[in-house]
Amino acid sequence: MARTIQSLERAAAMLRLLAGGERRLGLSDISSALGLAKGTAHGILRTLQQEGFVEQDPASGRYQLGAELLRLGNSYLDVHELRARALVWTDDLARSSGESVYLGVLHQQGVLIVHHVFRPDDSRQVLEVGAMHPLHSTALGKVLTAYDPVAHSEATEAERQAFTPRTVTGLEELEGVLDLTRARGWAADVEETWEGVASVAAPIHDRRRMPVGAVGVTGAVERVCRDGEPGELRPEIVAAVRDCARAVSRDLGAGRF
Repeated sequence: MARTIQSLERAAAMLRLLAGGERRLGLSDISSALGLAKGTAHGILRTLQQEGFVEQDPASGRYQLGAELLRLGNSYLDVHELRARALVWTDDLARSSGESVYLGVLHQQGVLIVHHVFRPDDSRQVLEVGAMHPLHSTALGKVLTAYDPVAHSEATEAERQAFTPRTVTGLEELEGVLDLTRARGWAADVEETWEGVASVAAPIHDRRRMPVGAVGVTGAVERVCRDGEPGELRPEIVAAVRDCARAVSRDLGAGRF
């Protein structure tokens, strides 16, 4: 049997205790309930408090669950609901565009791919769910950076790598791209991340009208761009991506926009 880490087990037990008992518990209550020495319990509580998983009431000294757990829980629910709501629409987008479709969310200074629909042909393809894409050069990343303040901070404050000669790395130029993205409601990546590859993406909003992800189409430049040249994207693909993003947003409660 695999060995477990005792301190993590104790921290997990502490969080379950705080979640299932009274709203606030004192150090003595926690140490007694878990059979721990007060010093041990206090050390774990202090670490959980530093990480935002536990909060201490300054007046009573009692402990309760912290806001970070709520944020993590909401993130889990949002991603799973987002993927569930997007399944049918992304399948339709792949069929109508004839290209691969990606669903991405902001994660650790990049775009985490949470759903990938293969291009509807017989070519060999690799599933990219779980892959991380850059914020500043991909269509998905630009959309998130344009609409999500956290993504914007991460993309503008981090070092921006040039993946190809077309990659935008300068801050002023990037801000111009983001302004254009917000003005037209979609973003593009034409050979900025991978040579010969073009992408189009649009934002997905939730019931609070907050950006929770982005959906995009990715394919060869000769298929995604008009006349097969790096330049203007095919308008029917742009329209299909935007329609898909709107449909998923409506299913998440965003209403008409």
